[in-house]
Amino acid sequence: MRRLGFFNALSESRYRSESHKISKEPKTLFRAPRTRLAAAFGCFLYLCTPTLGQSIDRPFSKEVEAQKALDQYFENQTKRITNQCLEEIHTLDDWEQQREQRKTELLEMLGLSPLPQKTPLDAVVTGGAEAEGVIVENLYFESSPGLYVTGNLYRPKNQTEPLPAILYVCGHGKVKKDGVSYGNKTHYQHHGAWFARNGYVCLTIDTIQLGELEGIHHGTYREKMWWWNNRGYTPAGVEAWNCMRALDYLESRSEVDSQRLGVTGRSGGGAYSWWIAAIDERIKAAVPVAGITSMQNHVVDGCIEGHCDCMFMVNTYRWDYPMVAALVAPRALLISNTDKDRIFPLDGVVDVHSKTRKIYDLYDATENLGLHITEGPHQDTQELRIHAFRWLNRHLRNTDELISIPATKLFTPEQLRVFKQLPNDQRVTTIHETFVPFADDQRIPATREDLNEKSIHWKQQLSAKTFAGWNGLPLPKPNTSIKTHKISNLTVESVSYQSDDPFHLTLYRISKAESSGTKQTKIYVLNQGDWEIFAPILWPGDALGKSEETAHEEILSNLRNELAHNVVIMLLPRGVGPTRWPADEKRQTQIRRRFMQVGQTLAGMQVYDTIAGLRVIRNLPNFNAKKASIHANGPAATWALFAAVFESGFDQLSLSDLPHSHRHSPDLLNVSRIATLPQIAVMAAASNQHLKIMAIDQIGYENWKAAISKNELASNLISLTAPE
Repeated sequence: MRRLGFFNALSESRYRSESHKISKEPKTLFRAPRTRLAAAFGCFLYLCTPTLGQSIDRPFSKEVEAQKALDQYFENQTKRITNQCLEEIHTLDDWEQQREQRKTELLEMLGLSPLPQKTPLDAVVTGGAEAEGVIVENLYFESSPGLYVTGNLYRPKNQTEPLPAILYVCGHGKVKKDGVSYGNKTHYQHHGAWFARNGYVCLTIDTIQLGELEGIHHGTYREKMWWWNNRGYTPAGVEAWNCMRALDYLESRSEVDSQRLGVTGRSGGGAYSWWIAAIDERIKAAVPVAGITSMQNHVVDGCIEGHCDCMFMVNTYRWDYPMVAALVAPRALLISNTDKDRIFPLDGVVDVHSKTRKIYDLYDATENLGLHITEGPHQDTQELRIHAFRWLNRHLRNTDELISIPATKLFTPEQLRVFKQLPNDQRVTTIHETFVPFADDQRIPATREDLNEKSIHWKQQLSAKTFAGWNGLPLPKPNTSIKTHKISNLTVESVSYQSDDPFHLTLYRISKAESSGTKQTKIYVLNQGDWEIFAPILWPGDALGKSEETAHEEILSNLRNELAHNVVIMLLPRGVGPTRWPADEKRQTQIRRRFMQVGQTLAGMQVYDTIAGLRVIRNLPNFNAKKASIHANGPAATWALFAAVFESGFDQLSLSDLPHSHRHSPDLLNVSRIATLPQIAVMAAASNQHLKIMAIDQIGYENWKAAISKNELASNLISLTAPE
């Protein structure tokens, strides 16, 4: 009968589906049971974990303190980014020298670097209608093959010369009848009709969500598609691209004066107005309505919770939003909002305007920048429309005439419908799968020389585009607190250190009280499920129930066996164990989205904490990295893998349930655009002595085998263990 090794391997997933999705349940540091004794022990572990979890939910769990630390962290990060935004710009030359670089960065953060190829639009008018001197054409074009953009083109019935044109981009206005989506273009039709009645051509386009073809804006917000971050994808990029191609279409129309193009829209449409005005200088006048506010509002004040993913770029370069606005200067820009808008608060809107004005001042173009605030909530009010109309009249038609005709709807949704039958080759509903390309070269290097060269490039890219939020990764402050307690005949040392202000983390070194001399050290990077099992040992003094006392003794018994030949160190990144904040699923989603706003991800900062912990461990007495191995499971396996890329020299990495692809890994910004996970694994293995990957299901095993078995270098550096 085989004895269950307490740390020999990591657990088999009880809940993993064939799609290899990350589960909601915690994974733990135990192998699935194979014998009667092991089965009993395994059942105990699985069944008692929730009980132990309940024990650490008692007052000493410090969830309130952890939440306060997290809130303070976001406030610190936001302040740092906000204070740096445009701060170094003092002269027009300062701005002009970096303007093109900033535009390039924005294109990249929208997933538009390199720009997709401009293929033929293949525009088709499918129908139309006429009312009160306005002709509307129902049309579509393909911004890329299969990426259909549906829209309505409004123009005056009586037109004798080319007219200025407005691109109207829609907010989230759902119009759906009997299961048929007519597109948000029909919700906002009164804007297009007004422009046509007042000397403009106006193209109103659907967005990929709530259009006739219903795509997705809510990948991280609702659909748990955290791999969007790994891919560097945001639907904001698709909307910006569709806007660019919409301008191409307007330029192709003989009715349009292509030198007088403007853009406006509200809410989501306000955000898309920002993207296109910032990246495309064909826009001569812009009125983003309720589409921008400060990072302070989004992150610290919580406004991000009211917004889906289409409102944000992937903030790789850690921008505050005045940087986006500055790219419009010196062209005509009216920032428009209401004073009681809860998701675009007044103070943030005013802050954006104030910082943007600095750039307009440098151009001596303050007459081209306006701020319009009117009373009301987050709605498409008439007051907002009137000021938008007057601003565009002034800058595109050179008139200050009074607005005498209200914006009213002239057509039924049925009259504005483009497709009677949706095209079979459409990619709108799946564009998130293909819009941002993967890393160009997905081959594993064949030689050490090639690997060394590629590793330099990969690490540079990871530092600049995935982990820019590390801010240089300073060495943790000297250990200020080492406390020791004994439990049974084991010695537990608690080493407290500051990884990243204000997170004070603790790692635990466990040894037999009577042991002496240098032993092998096993470093375990714990995830939350692991912590819930070890908490009674690492945090003594809590009153345990009877079932928990049994668990306590079982864990101690297995620890004694492990410690006969090893010293064990348990490392806990932020969000695990003592620093775990409340685990409500909705709150966790919004916390992760806040990290995204400050140019980080939670997983990326847990990699940071793992590196910080490894650096603290190196300074512990009697530690020898060449006699130390790193072990981790599930999400922690990814943290440990990337940590080993930057903190090398250990004897072995032993990782279980390490996903084969970034799609199923904890999210790290842009990483799929840099290198594949097998490439990262080979790089980490080369930086240490060996990498051992233990697959816990057949799918994971076959994927890893296919990736490394045909590459001699990878096969020598990585050993793969099949599931039992």
